[in-house]
Amino acid sequence: MREPNGWTRRDFLTSTSCLGAAMACARFLPAAWGAESIAQDPRVAATPLLDKGFASTRRIGDGVYATIADPTKGLDAMCNGGFVAGKDAALLIEGHFSPTGAAYELEALRMVSQAPLRGALDTHYHFDHSFGNAFYGAQRIPIWAHKQAIPLMVERYAGLQGRDLSAMVAPAEKRVREAADETERQRAQSDLGMLQIVTQTVSSTVVALPNLPLEPAKLPMTVDLGGVKAVIETYPGHTPTDLIVRVPEQNIVFTGDLLFNGSYPVAFDAEMSAWIRTLDTFAAFSKDTLFVPGHGPVCGPEGIATERAVLEDLREHAQKMYRAGVPVEEAQRRYVQPESFKSLRYFSWSFSIGAAIEKFYAEFKAGKM
Repeated sequence: MREPNGWTRRDFLTSTSCLGAAMACARFLPAAWGAESIAQDPRVAATPLLDKGFASTRRIGDGVYATIADPTKGLDAMCNGGFVAGKDAALLIEGHFSPTGAAYELEALRMVSQAPLRGALDTHYHFDHSFGNAFYGAQRIPIWAHKQAIPLMVERYAGLQGRDLSAMVAPAEKRVREAADETERQRAQSDLGMLQIVTQTVSSTVVALPNLPLEPAKLPMTVDLGGVKAVIETYPGHTPTDLIVRVPEQNIVFTGDLLFNGSYPVAFDAEMSAWIRTLDTFAAFSKDTLFVPGHGPVCGPEGIATERAVLEDLREHAQKMYRAGVPVEEAQRRYVQPESFKSLRYFSWSFSIGAAIEKFYAEFKAGKM
């Protein structure tokens, strides 16, 4: 089936390099719904409302549904999302990686509600949360996002279209070929896989920009959907454009990529000290808060605590290396996952662990930490 933006999933995944990228990245991606997460909270339905392999949607509250992506079964969604539906209106959360992912989200919503849509919200500008926007646009669904998401999507994505992007991939290809050992090769391979996905997707996607920009100064904003209220808030950390959606009366939070559950967080756009403060804020929410992360299974406060500990471990390593005068590239190479985090995966070494160390170095140099 051809997508609204003119390319098909088959076109994308059957190209040799992109298929290889998907296979290479799959091993580094976090798990989808986990049995443990379901058992821990009675609000989470035992069976899905809709499951297409690449994504599965379950009820997690009164009118609140979480969509959990499983990239090992397809990249159509790639990130988590969901929706909040009241008796008068509904709000979709995330544009996902492709129009197929966005169409899935709307299909799931329409299985439980025919209420008019207030809009679809991108929690931040990154491609895996926004490249499905074209579907929403074709359906005349307003697309909400942080005000700064629009110029960043133009700069980082639309501005690259029509250009030869092979130079972006070449350094990672060289690192794979010249890796000194298996650890270095795996790290380089994760970077190569992600760069291939990004460059080929940028080249084949209609970048549909949000048309309802949200001013940070006017947030938080309460959206009354009729019997259920969604509150849109902004917090710094993962990108300059992060939004969350809270359903405060039910202690449910859609965090976007301010929370990764089961993997090291992607940090190339991050402000690390601010991110740690944001996690401290989340940790102060009610102890029965249910968090829908940007990637990985739904979790409780333990997910926040784990990511906070991960960032602290990276900070301590970076600080030790920085104070010893070790160059940042060597500090990145020397990082070893502690035993307590061995189960955590990563989307790309340089997008996550390497980037976090580099960002910490920059903040140390600037006197921010």
